[in-house]
Amino acid sequence: MTQTKPSTEVWITGIGLATSLGEGLDAHWDALNAQRINVDEKGFAPCIVHPLAQLNLDAQIPKKGDQRQMEAWQRIGTYAAGLALESAGVKGNAEILARMDMVVAAGGGERDLAVDSNILNLEAKGNSAPGFLNERLMSDLRPTLFLAQLSNLLAGNIAIVHGVTGSSRTFMGEEAAGVDAARITLARIAAGQSDIALIGGSQNGERKDLLVLYEFGDFNLKDKFASVWERGEQGGFALGSGGAFLVIESRAHAEARGAKPFARLANVVADMSRRKHPGDVTATLEKLWAKLGKVGDKAAIITGATGVEPVTSEEHAFLKSHGVPVRASGTMFGHTMESQFPLGLALAALSLSRGALFPPGGNSPVEVEMSGSPSQIVVIGTGHWRGEGMALVEAIK
Repeated sequence: MTQTKPSTEVWITGIGLATSLGEGLDAHWDALNAQRINVDEKGFAPCIVHPLAQLNLDAQIPKKGDQRQMEAWQRIGTYAAGLALESAGVKGNAEILARMDMVVAAGGGERDLAVDSNILNLEAKGNSAPGFLNERLMSDLRPTLFLAQLSNLLAGNIAIVHGVTGSSRTFMGEEAAGVDAARITLARIAAGQSDIALIGGSQNGERKDLLVLYEFGDFNLKDKFASVWERGEQGGFALGSGGAFLVIESRAHAEARGAKPFARLANVVADMSRRKHPGDVTATLEKLWAKLGKVGDKAAIITGATGVEPVTSEEHAFLKSHGVPVRASGTMFGHTMESQFPLGLALAALSLSRGALFPPGGNSPVEVEMSGSPSQIVVIGTGHWRGEGMALVEAIK
């Protein structure tokens, strides 16, 4: 699941962010430096979520019909994708969009709570004849639903709304899907199989069905917000709503169209620790670090650490051993699952392009101030249940 560092230089030329902190790069940079956190402790009590900031959907999804046929997670992702295309200067460029590849990391999509509730209520009352469940599912759900929405609907809507019509891949698998979206896209561009690609994901964290699902595993942070490093032995994540998309392309392609890069995507490596014994995750992260490439003394780390235990403590042990300034995106944005790794890539590229690392956001010995400009940022994605990955993002002089 690892790969060697590519010889073809690959640039990040577009970033689209629509999260709990707002939309666009300036809004996010201002919020990060002001240490603003948008968190809701009451709306889904006792669970805590980071709700999506208000968006003017018309700005990126102009047709009301398109907006209506999408659920929230698709609208968020399609909106963020539009921002990324705009950032890269390719929005509306039919020639480039027609051959632009797309790799989306997505979950199973949203359920229809009204249908679910009706079925459960009728079951509880004993009003369920043989074949009742199949009949209700076939008559009450739209054709695009199979208990939940099809995971590739986000890619389909991006293609429809923004005209991205090259090859399309949708990866499922929670946090690891976001890692592999970046890993495989980088490999394809480095191998000359692709010139330019749109990658990313989105999540609507303000979903009762999703909160119930993760509550079965006791993963939700409850009652009171704290940074990912301060959630105690019980741990837990606060789901976040947001979309993060990037435009990634070969240096030659970017230069040919006069595009200015945010940063260089130097390498992406991935693994899957068996997590059978204490320290397994720490050991896996060390192996990935060794395969990532040379990390210099002007490096920083942006991690998607979840706050779930024991994996967060094991990742924290790895981070402490390297003495590199760390920022945890989960503290500021919540946990956006499939899109957490693309979010880390976006924050890394943004920081490198601005020549600074944003301030610490949690009380931990690894979250320290950084003097001077980072030349490299390592993005880490350690899944709450499975999957580990790293990316090396570098400044371009």
